[in-house]
Amino acid sequence: MKTDFFAEIELSPAFHDLDPMDIVWHGHYVKYLELARCALLSKFDYDYPQMRESGYAWPIVDMRLKYVRPASFGQKLRIRAEITEWENRLKIDYLITDAATGQKLNKAYTIQVAVEIASREMLYVCPPVLWQKLGVDAA
Repeated sequence: MKTDFFAEIELSPAFHDLDPMDIVWHGHYVKYLELARCALLSKFDYDYPQMRESGYAWPIVDMRLKYVRPASFGQKLRIRAEITEWENRLKIDYLITDAATGQKLNKAYTIQVAVEIASREMLYVCPPVLWQKLGVDAA
């Protein structure tokens, strides 16, 4: 059974990510989460193309971000994404920190549900393909 359900990426905000206050505009954090989520899902060979090939879409149905400190231009950020639930939904927790100091900048989570592409029906239990990709046993 796998226990390393996380991935980390590093990035530095670009100039075009700044708002008029010279800090990263709050909406760009969603983009940073997406980059970390894709790195995490790729680790299990179940990124968006593989999801589609398996017959399932995984829309985000809930997202929460808690802004602790602002990020600025050129600051090196570390974004950690970790799968914390996979039975009935896919919940990923995120932590954005300053890569140099470890200071917390943002904490977030996203919740995705499986939707069968052919029928457009939402599943109330995650499909077996997710369990297989994660290397976990069915409950």
